[in-house]
Amino acid sequence: MSEELIQPEGPEDLNGETFDEEILAHEGDERVGEHLRFRVGHNIKFRRLDRYLRGRFSQFSRSRLQQLIREQGVNVNNRPAKPSHCLSPGDEIDIILPPRELRELTPEDIPIDVIYEDDDLLVLNKQANLLVHPARGYKNGTLVNGLVYRYADHLSTGRNPFRPGIVHRLDRNTTGALVVAKTDQAHWKLSRQFADRTTQKTYLAVVHGTPELASDRINAPIGMNPRHREQCMVRDDGKESVTCYEVIECFRGYSLVELDLKTGRTHQIRVHMAYIKHPVVADDMYGGKPVYLWQLKDLPAATEEPVIARVCLHAWKLSFTHPISGQRMDFEAPVPRDISNFLDLLRIHRPAGSRPNLRLA
Repeated sequence: MSEELIQPEGPEDLNGETFDEEILAHEGDERVGEHLRFRVGHNIKFRRLDRYLRGRFSQFSRSRLQQLIREQGVNVNNRPAKPSHCLSPGDEIDIILPPRELRELTPEDIPIDVIYEDDDLLVLNKQANLLVHPARGYKNGTLVNGLVYRYADHLSTGRNPFRPGIVHRLDRNTTGALVVAKTDQAHWKLSRQFADRTTQKTYLAVVHGTPELASDRINAPIGMNPRHREQCMVRDDGKESVTCYEVIECFRGYSLVELDLKTGRTHQIRVHMAYIKHPVVADDMYGGKPVYLWQLKDLPAATEEPVIARVCLHAWKLSFTHPISGQRMDFEAPVPRDISNFLDLLRIHRPAGSRPNLRLA
């Protein structure tokens, strides 16, 4: 860490607030970041700890500082605190600053399956086991690293320099259609469509069991799970979340469902299907179980690999208005081999009749 980031003599934060803390201690260690102790002055604009630190150390994101607080990297008056802790003048803060966050993207030759491309955007079919952009603990091996390698400077910048071109996301193990912006104009216009919900996103999933209703609208708010920060859950104070589903094909113990997202919350389909007691197959975070061939054949348990090794969810169709031409565009990402093979096995070993069918590409 460089000394100028500390700024003990009355700097301004992002919102124009000046600081008058008393620096009590300063221990530098280039490998793990700096160790600082200081007292909070009387000129406090934000009393909430995470917001205060975000203003004090603007080189770190608020989410990174919240993580640091939760990991007990911050003490207030010699005691661990929560991000929501309310500060008072004279409080003593002890903080070990984390190493600098990622400052550059490493281009990597990662395969990209392009469905459509023009001068303004591209639509790709994302493979499984691929994060869309760098995140905590994952700085390489993401779709963005592959995009930077292939398209270099021909991507939008957006608001986050480490997510060039990224307008929306798919979970790591969700496959399917994803649009990427190549220009800033395309980026903001596409982002507006997602915000205004004028895009159409249709998914396919194999779930455990068969829903009682052949089709339904799930309207249940989603928020973070306070006990497991990587999970989301249905909660009364969550954000509006709406998913429409239709059962396409039934099997003994499983169903193929088509899902239309009316909102775009983190893990929305996975949370909603678990909420109605029909979790997505192999989604261990939300109650889904792996499926083995011996199970499908009703045989005794055997040592073997599951027939599908990741969340059985595919972003099948994506529709939006071209940000420059104004033409409505419809794209379909072919169903990946692991899901189509799984469906073939279900039709052979677990047939149970079908409801009005749908042609899969």
